[in-house]
Amino acid sequence: MKVPRAVQNLIDSFEKLPGIGPKSAQRLTFYLLHVPQDHLESFSAALTNLKKNTVLCSVCKNVAESDPCSICSDPGRDQRSIMVVEQSLDVLALERTGRHRGVYHVLHGCINPLENIGPDEIFIRQLVDRVRERDRDVVEVILATNPTMEGEATAMFIKKQIEQLPANGVLIKTTRLGLGLPTGADLEYADETTLTQAIEGRRNF
Repeated sequence: MKVPRAVQNLIDSFEKLPGIGPKSAQRLTFYLLHVPQDHLESFSAALTNLKKNTVLCSVCKNVAESDPCSICSDPGRDQRSIMVVEQSLDVLALERTGRHRGVYHVLHGCINPLENIGPDEIFIRQLVDRVRERDRDVVEVILATNPTMEGEATAMFIKKQIEQLPANGVLIKTTRLGLGLPTGADLEYADETTLTQAIEGRRNF
């Protein structure tokens, strides 16, 4: 059976997405064939506007509708406490706990030599610059990278970078999320109780 070109093009597009194999791509495509046209057009518009209507916050690098983002611009947030995470999804997960009243910094990845991702490929330098520029304001940097080998390596690298900053009479504490997160887990998949325990049980790093 020859698959129509329009159908094959969409299957090929779905296959490029992470976690979508050939069979899943086919199922999604044929499902959409039975969706009303107005729903498809709404779906298409959402995809088209995804990057058009979002920006990276110039302060924390989180995905947002405005710059600075709603968290960085919130006067009720504690600007002295910066929680460093790998992805924007981690911010969503941590915000659901309601336990962190500071701000965030999103790296958009972690150091992974096997995938040719070094410190310069993610937003580490911007974090260090941010801490340096606010050296009399920042008192704690919470390293909330995932408890994987790559996440631990990234946290250790950031810790060393912050330790090398001029003290200027202010001691910046670096902490790591505590017990509750199993090794190898991703923050975005952890439940709120586990994340709350991890935040409250953070340790000096």
